[in-house]
Amino acid sequence: MTLREQFERLLRITLLVFILVAAGFLSAITAIRIAIRGRIVTMPSLIGQSAAQARQTLADRGLNFRVVDQIYSNLPVDAVVRQTPPPGETIKVPQNAHVVLSMGPQTVMIPHLQGRSMRAARIVLLESGLQLGDVSTVYLTGASPDTVLNQDPPPASAASSPRVDLLVAAGDRPVSYVMPALVGMQQQVAEQLLAATGLRVARVNYIAGASVAKGVVIGQTPPRGARIDGNATVELGVAN
Repeated sequence: MTLREQFERLLRITLLVFILVAAGFLSAITAIRIAIRGRIVTMPSLIGQSAAQARQTLADRGLNFRVVDQIYSNLPVDAVVRQTPPPGETIKVPQNAHVVLSMGPQTVMIPHLQGRSMRAARIVLLESGLQLGDVSTVYLTGASPDTVLNQDPPPASAASSPRVDLLVAAGDRPVSYVMPALVGMQQQVAEQLLAATGLRVARVNYIAGASVAKGVVIGQTPPRGARIDGNATVELGVAN
């Protein structure tokens, strides 16, 4: 076999190997695309289905069933009232589908909680088959701490949710101060100034090698200008 024939044979083998590798690469890319597209499904409509039916409907599409809330509605108990994502939206497998289930028609009237303590309000809600929702607090002069000031839904009304949100008194607003500038003062003077405003020095750190005279305040926590309450403590750094 001449050198030229050997070269042509080698060239044909190389070309054949290239074609086989290219075909394998294209097949792999196609398989990956098919796999990716196969992992995307359309979200079905679950509204009105029972929890068991909705769970099975989602399982058939490789999706997970998650209950995020329960509300009163005219639908039967445990029927799906709302869903996320909405019907028709595409979703990747195996993502979660979040649903809100029905508790049936509202049969419990909202009790009167205003003026009660938080402990009493919790007990009343529990006895009424209701749940404590969001609790917000507000400082109100003259109001007893931990007393319910307002509620949502209001008393003697029907609600679409078993939760009742409350606004609770936090008592009088605590006394607050603006932290004075203490750096540069003598330690004794700084402590006297703090004592006059009702603040207390909790710790003094004596720092060696400072470029100021011994006993001078060179650091403070909280910093100058910080707003602090009357129970706050102060930490000083003092030159030693």
